[in-house]
Amino acid sequence: MSSAFLLALLLAAMSCFLPEVAHAGITRHYTFNLEMKNVTRLCHTKSMVTVNGKFPGPRVVAREGDQVLIKVVNHVRNNISIHWHGIRQLQSGWADGPSYITQCPIQTNRSYVYNFTITGQRGTFFWHAHISWLRATVYGPLIILPKRGVPYPFAKPHKEVPILFGEWFNADTEAIISQALQTGGGPNVSEAYTINGKPGPLYNCSSDTFKLKVKPGKTYLLRLINAALNDELFFRIANHSFTVVEADAVYVKPFKTDILVIGPGQTTNILLKAKLNPHKGTYLMAARPYFTGQGTFDNTTVAGFLEYVESSRNNTIPKNLTLSLPMLPAMNATNVVANFSQMFRHLNSQQYPAQVPLTVQKRFFFTIGLGSSPCPKNQTCQGPNGTKFQASLNNVSFTLPTTAILQSYFFRKSNGVFTTDFPATPLMPFNYTGTPPNNTFVSNGTKAVVLPYNTSVELVMQGTSIFGAESHPLHLHGHNFFVVGQGFGNFNQSKDPAKFNLVDPVERNTVGVPSGGWVAIRFLADNPGAWFMHCHFEVHLSWGLKMMWIVLDGKLPNQKLPPPPSDLPMC
Repeated sequence: MSSAFLLALLLAAMSCFLPEVAHAGITRHYTFNLEMKNVTRLCHTKSMVTVNGKFPGPRVVAREGDQVLIKVVNHVRNNISIHWHGIRQLQSGWADGPSYITQCPIQTNRSYVYNFTITGQRGTFFWHAHISWLRATVYGPLIILPKRGVPYPFAKPHKEVPILFGEWFNADTEAIISQALQTGGGPNVSEAYTINGKPGPLYNCSSDTFKLKVKPGKTYLLRLINAALNDELFFRIANHSFTVVEADAVYVKPFKTDILVIGPGQTTNILLKAKLNPHKGTYLMAARPYFTGQGTFDNTTVAGFLEYVESSRNNTIPKNLTLSLPMLPAMNATNVVANFSQMFRHLNSQQYPAQVPLTVQKRFFFTIGLGSSPCPKNQTCQGPNGTKFQASLNNVSFTLPTTAILQSYFFRKSNGVFTTDFPATPLMPFNYTGTPPNNTFVSNGTKAVVLPYNTSVELVMQGTSIFGAESHPLHLHGHNFFVVGQGFGNFNQSKDPAKFNLVDPVERNTVGVPSGGWVAIRFLADNPGAWFMHCHFEVHLSWGLKMMWIVLDGKLPNQKLPPPPSDLPMC
């Protein structure tokens, strides 16, 4: 035998004993064509930006360990970028997607290939446009399956179904936010909520209803995604309960419930076991908003059908024509939201341990909420007392630059783009959830916090009630974090940390800062780059409720941000 043949035999034999992690994932290719499409809902047709002509957009599926290449080609007049929400982007920060943060947007008739590898993650994610309000129509599911041969930590479901909550606006959302920013008041609200793009039967002139067909006795994994622009949602299925098994693509200790609360940017996986002997063939599922703020909002209810079909044939079991709507909490039911959020615990198994930072190197305290800015001369403004609405963290309302922050940081050209003096604590402390200060004006700037590589961080986010207490779903790019504590009122540094959960706190990428309360998170800054943190209410994002974390390179090659790809869009 030749030596080459013997070597090949030896390598083949060795491969049988290599662990699963040694088998690299495959490369998956997708093409996203951004194009205008006429879409009709509620008897209203409008031309809107879509991906491949679909609303919602196409499903992206990969496995943990896979490399994903998504070529985005812009055929519309809007500049645009896509964010892969929840993907950590380890050493691929150039593919994260928020416009003017990690990249300049993709201009008309240009393209960009988002290139990233799924490292140590699996579960339900989603993708969406990350510029202005274009994610109203440009969004879709991103499903990361476990590695081949690795089972779920629960019984395999009969079927998996993505369910995306969204909003439908009759008007152009770009015109809506443009008008709101000009007048300083609140923006016009949506006409309907949607399930997988369909408003359902409770709206006037609505012919589009989502139907989930189930077989008696079978178990279904529902991958719930809240892609709505501006609302947290309550969700229920009439006469059914379900088991929560995952939050923001991290396994949780399973718990049974008959109600779900899900904020914009959050994902939740539930196991729904269909009844063995349903009394009727069809049940309603419904969602409507949780809202504690001021002003107008869409207070409508979206509904879909849970439809039982015979196991042998796909025939619907005879229906009871009187369909009852599931009971949903009052729209300001903060106690329901608080109780639900307390039910989440990390799975914390041997295979999926909760790696909570037990020591803290940097502590931060951020106030979060609404404020105002003066009305320009010779203009009438519709914000509080004739001002303009602004939103801020530690009284700093973020000003979006005109060039990408990551690019300016990487090439050491940050002068005039951003500064690194974001305050670690409020400059002017006040009674955050009590009587507001006389001066409600906020400052403006493009400020970041710089963190050395592998810094352990504790961040307390304190809601304020200057113009009424509101909940804020805060999303951190590039990192997951552990929710170690939360409560109502003002955070008490001498008492509250003693109650932190450092054993099995839920791990997320988006957390609701309680209305009239606070939340404490911990994370490890182990991902070099420039990372956006912002409220996932699009209106608060537009008003400046956002900031930046700069994570410096480590010493080893795999702890450094590589140079940008050659096709990175230019401003």
